[in-house]
Amino acid sequence: MFLGYSVEAPDTSIWDLPIPEPAFHEALHAFGWLDDLAATGAGDRKARAWLDDWIARYGDGTGPGWRPDLLGRRVLRLIDHSGILMMGDRPRDHAARASLQVQARQLARSWRRLRPGPRRFEALAGVLLAAGTLAGLSGHRAKALQALEAEIALTVGSDGTLPSRNPEALARIFADLARIRADLEETDAPVPQFLTDALGRIAPVIRTLRHADGGLPRFHGGGRGAPGLVDQALARSGTRAGPPTDRVMGYVRLAHGRTTLLMDAAPPPTQSAEAHASTLAFELTSGRRPLIVNCGSGRTFGDRWRRAGRATPSHSALTIAGMSSSRLGANDLISDAPRDVRIERRRNDRSTGIIAGHDGYVRSHGLTHVRQVHLGHDGRGLQGEDVIAAIETEDEPILDAVLDAAGGWLPFTIRFHLHPEVDAAFGADGQSFDLALGSGERWVFRHTGRAALSLEASVYLDVGELEPTPARQIVLSSTVADYATRVTWTLAKADQTPDAVRDLVHGDRPVLA
Repeated sequence: MFLGYSVEAPDTSIWDLPIPEPAFHEALHAFGWLDDLAATGAGDRKARAWLDDWIARYGDGTGPGWRPDLLGRRVLRLIDHSGILMMGDRPRDHAARASLQVQARQLARSWRRLRPGPRRFEALAGVLLAAGTLAGLSGHRAKALQALEAEIALTVGSDGTLPSRNPEALARIFADLARIRADLEETDAPVPQFLTDALGRIAPVIRTLRHADGGLPRFHGGGRGAPGLVDQALARSGTRAGPPTDRVMGYVRLAHGRTTLLMDAAPPPTQSAEAHASTLAFELTSGRRPLIVNCGSGRTFGDRWRRAGRATPSHSALTIAGMSSSRLGANDLISDAPRDVRIERRRNDRSTGIIAGHDGYVRSHGLTHVRQVHLGHDGRGLQGEDVIAAIETEDEPILDAVLDAAGGWLPFTIRFHLHPEVDAAFGADGQSFDLALGSGERWVFRHTGRAALSLEASVYLDVGELEPTPARQIVLSSTVADYATRVTWTLAKADQTPDAVRDLVHGDRPVLA
């Protein structure tokens, strides 16, 4: 199992495997498999054999593995696992160490060829680790640190955010910077103030963007993040823990009890080819269990899935007539997106809420979407309302023309994508859904108004899986026939579900406490 592909070839070199897509080739040459083999505790011999085979085939500088970003990742892993790869005194150990020197020197010369962004951070992390641990490379440290300072200034905002608004991309940069800090300390090198400051700016953003289970929200090309990546980076960063804030990088956060909600409350980034049409979509997690999710980017499943994952129907959001709230233009960039996204936070003695609206459908349909969500202070209940309305007088003729062309009825849907591990069934009243989480928690979804309630097929696009994972989605369907249409809904823990759940499973039966 590698990068979502299952390959059975026990007598085949890893370098002779069929390559299903370029990303598979890149992952092989980045040596990510070294971490997996080392984790098994029984893969040392195979790791050495695969390294020796790589040196024999590509050690002369040929092949795809000499791209600077792949070099950076490979140098980091070769040094990390040098104890099992090259610490002996046999001829092959000498050859492996000589190859590492050659690769590190080439990385020190070539990292500048990379475009600014996360890949440069990976390459510079490799240069700095090599400068601190390999003979003859210490002279590259000062220039690499100067380049790192410039790269941070160019890529990371003064508030610790990224223009791409990709949470996972920010987490990877944060992890690289935290790794650099830890490597400098381990080699008794001074940690520059600019690095400490950058980590201090990014850490609160990362903490705010985490769900209750530690995962990241799946927006704008990002996934939930590698397990343990953020925890390890926060531990390495040397930053002081602080409470999450209410709003960062265009996302707003509600958190009470064991429940977190993260909503995309800003226009999508128009200069990112990974931007999603996800304005006002949200995800909700209860304890360690995701409940409401977005489908994901789909980038590892081919271009059709990647494009589908960017569309509004792949998010827990409202869609009018099947049209996304943002539209794709040339070069895979978003060309027509919400221009005015407003947000107001409400607090009272029972709940904390968000009222947000966007104009992504005003130019096409004359309609503004306004979404309200209020999370109870005990974290047991979420009250929601979606309104689509012709707010300004000049919007009404646009809506009239659309309704006339559509025969007087304009369909819209509100989707709530469920995590694949959530079991959903119609409630006894036929007007609600009972949702069972793997922890044993039970939630109930209800709505009021004239929308039709249904349970439909969905997918969960997760990096590392062989194919898209089947899932379900709750769909509210209705039509616009006037200048304002309102749908209200609730998502609440069932009465028999306690506030605190011991998320442990004995056999097939969860234990509640």
